[in-house]
Amino acid sequence: MLILTRKIGESLLIGEDISISVLSVRGNQVKIGVDAPKEVAVHREEIYQRLKEADDKKVDQ
Repeated sequence: MLILTRKIGESLLIGEDISISVLSVRGNQVKIGVDAPKEVAVHREEIYQRLKEADDKKVDQ
């Protein structure tokens, strides 16, 4: 795992098309912005897991 340190207003790039920016930090919460092409799905991990479980149930039926 790559670990990076960023300050408010700073960004990191994933490939050429995806930019992740730190928008604010309050206590233990970090607000981030993601700029990605429409064809790239962006989800919080817990939402992704829920969607994946739902798809797995559909396949099992």
